[in-house]
Amino acid sequence: MGEAINLVNNFKVEKVIFNCGEFNELELDLIKMLNKKKIPYYSCIKELNVSDNKLYFLNNKDYGNENDNSSVIYTELNNRKFLFMGDAGVEVEEDLIKKYNMQDIDVLKVGHHGSRTSSSKEFIDEINSEYSIISVGKNNRYGHPNDNVLDNLVDSQIYRTDQDGSIMFKIKNSKLQIKTCVP
Repeated sequence: MGEAINLVNNFKVEKVIFNCGEFNELELDLIKMLNKKKIPYYSCIKELNVSDNKLYFLNNKDYGNENDNSSVIYTELNNRKFLFMGDAGVEVEEDLIKKYNMQDIDVLKVGHHGSRTSSSKEFIDEINSEYSIISVGKNNRYGHPNDNVLDNLVDSQIYRTDQDGSIMFKIKNSKLQIKTCVP
């Protein structure tokens, strides 16, 4: 969120989607910029059509904090299941398991950079992801990813941006192809 205004100023942005909950100061500053540039924005949506694909926003509850209010997005592409957890924590994971059938996820974007506040063993066991992506900075001050989270992901093939750089998934002939690019 911290770089959103720079993104809007330096790239062509057609629409912006905010998560559920009240707008914080950064979001209000961004909204001023969006209004000035006449860029539409939406909050707390349930689904979005992108070409022939649909993104489902699974987290439509206000948890009272920015991380748990994160957009959690599910999509299926060529019969492959993708789940993007944002910064959502264990309470959100528990609610998602109760509300949705999310077994056998092909690709999981691990919640909150692999922090100890997310990716509980129960959640990871339930979704049973084949691949797990952890977006995390090298030598970050928080010590992410957490060792317990890495242990919970032991049955999944883990890719980390701090070790693997950019991670790209392509689907070709119903098979996932994974490429990394270490900076």
